[in-house]
Amino acid sequence: MAEKHALNILVLAGGISHERDISLRSGRRVVDGLNSLGHTVTLRDPDASLLGAIAENRPDVIWPALHGASGEDGALRALLEQTGIPFVGSRSDAARLAWSKPTAKTLVARAGVATPASVTLPQETFRELGANSVLATVVAGLGESLVVKPAQGGSAQGVSIVQSADDLPRAMVDAYTYSDVALIERKIEGVEVSIAVIDTGDGPEALPAVEIEPLAGAYTFDARYNAGETRFYVPARLDESVSARVAAAATTAHLALGLRHLSRIDLIVDDSGTPWFLEANVLPGLTETSIMPQAIAASGRDLGEVYAALAVAAIADQ
Repeated sequence: MAEKHALNILVLAGGISHERDISLRSGRRVVDGLNSLGHTVTLRDPDASLLGAIAENRPDVIWPALHGASGEDGALRALLEQTGIPFVGSRSDAARLAWSKPTAKTLVARAGVATPASVTLPQETFRELGANSVLATVVAGLGESLVVKPAQGGSAQGVSIVQSADDLPRAMVDAYTYSDVALIERKIEGVEVSIAVIDTGDGPEALPAVEIEPLAGAYTFDARYNAGETRFYVPARLDESVSARVAAAATTAHLALGLRHLSRIDLIVDDSGTPWFLEANVLPGLTETSIMPQAIAASGRDLGEVYAALAVAAIADQ
């Protein structure tokens, strides 16, 4: 619930990442929600004048809605920490850990959550040891049913599902388009779910899991952000005991990475009911088709009130 008095809130959206358009859509939705409660909200695209403007017109709190490297790799958050102004979301150190998918997998696995077997391949290693021999070794160890993704990045950009070794070279090229490091994972068959985690001061809470059923078979960039390309089930069609396991895995991942205020944890639930950790997002999409707003609505909460409560939590954490 928002504070009784209106806050002066600066929402950051846009940036120069591949996910700029999605960030602008998320930012506008946050602004709408906060405005509905009477807060004074400014929407700003980060640029060379941003830090000077923040220093001159210090808001009560900053609400970053920046996707991709510009908002999620920790760099901007480190600068915001230097301003002394509270901001919503994870601190820079936690953001850096979650931004690297291989690092996040390692830390979450150490906390006891299953994650698919994988190989992390920098482009330099791929070239130095020879593409053919490297890929043959990967297939021998992980099999031919694989998921290839950039080691950093979001919105499924550069992600490929591989069913045959013949498709692997092209998948590597696509991943390297977005990052100098590729992550190759054994594909886990099961139900894809995404869990929004929020913490407004009483500890992390996993909201109802959202089950994702892409109509074209893969949860691609277009399937995420174009209405009608994905069927969502909120809450997910899981047994009560499995739902509890999924919620526990999501909060464990959130805590293992040191995340703060909000996150989205992506999992695959196999036929035995085991949740497998795929990745964590420190700034989930907040567009009209995104997972987190659907989960908030399914929990019976108002979007604007949740966004305001997160702003208040950021102030309390300062």
